[in-house]
Amino acid sequence: MTKLSSSFMIGDVEIPHRTVLAPMAGVTNSAFRMIAKEFGAGLVVMEMISEKGLLYNNEKTLHMLHIDENEHPMSIQLFGGDADGLKRAAEFIQENTKADIVDINMGCPVNKVVKNEAGAKWLKDPDKIYHIINEVTSVLDIPLTVKMRTGWSDSELAVENALAAESAGVSALAMHGRTREQMYTGTCDHETLARVSKAITKIPFIGNGDVRNVHDAKYMIEEIGVDAVMVGRAAMNNPYIFTQINHYFETGEELPDLPFVKKLDIAEDHLKRLIDLKGEKIAVREFRGLAPHYLRGTAGAAKIRGAVSRAETIDEVKEIFNSLR
Repeated sequence: MTKLSSSFMIGDVEIPHRTVLAPMAGVTNSAFRMIAKEFGAGLVVMEMISEKGLLYNNEKTLHMLHIDENEHPMSIQLFGGDADGLKRAAEFIQENTKADIVDINMGCPVNKVVKNEAGAKWLKDPDKIYHIINEVTSVLDIPLTVKMRTGWSDSELAVENALAAESAGVSALAMHGRTREQMYTGTCDHETLARVSKAITKIPFIGNGDVRNVHDAKYMIEEIGVDAVMVGRAAMNNPYIFTQINHYFETGEELPDLPFVKKLDIAEDHLKRLIDLKGEKIAVREFRGLAPHYLRGTAGAAKIRGAVSRAETIDEVKEIFNSLR
């Protein structure tokens, strides 16, 4: 049985804890990745980057590539629809950034990604999965990983897709326990994840979906058989979850949730880091969409969210938060 508190390897990269921050568009820039890392995430993954944006030197895409020196090990996730573009983009990342790992997105369910033959579109074709991974690994010295879903409309190809990725040379595979059709509805399909876990024998298998607390994390590893857990939406509301899971894995003891005022402190810290990264105007605008996650469950949350959504400066946000303390 996997020792819960041990490190694990992705290729030649040691991941110190069995907790991974999932890539989330508009969320996992270096500001939030550093918060997750400081709370104990073993590996953090950058929000997905368009291979076309990279290859055309799109300014916004290149700006997204900022990596803090303290966030390693970290991974950059690419999305794209053709082998040549992904190959060149992966090579660009290896040569021009300090990323430890390159990841390919094969799970994003949103239309604008799928329409470009990228993301979850790949789940219909195990041969395409094999071909593209084979091509991309041929130009990389650093490990390549993949994040996928259980399937397009059902999980019939889940094992075949995973084995195609494994045999093509990925160094780890993460799977979200939902189909593309489910988007983010319904519940995580543990049964399919368990089938894939049994089939994947040469590389770490990372389970993702509905990991909301320490018990979910333990269940994923001990019952489903994954090697590590990837946490997405639950970390947006509570990045402290990484501390809680790691502590539970090491000691068997459950740490209580942070009090609300502490969550406000984390939210404020998040905004400050965003300002350092993007400047106050853009950061505050982006923070309007992130603040509701921290505020969830508070009395009068809707009213407070409304006030934050009108804020233009960090001082205004601080004033709103101070009224809650």
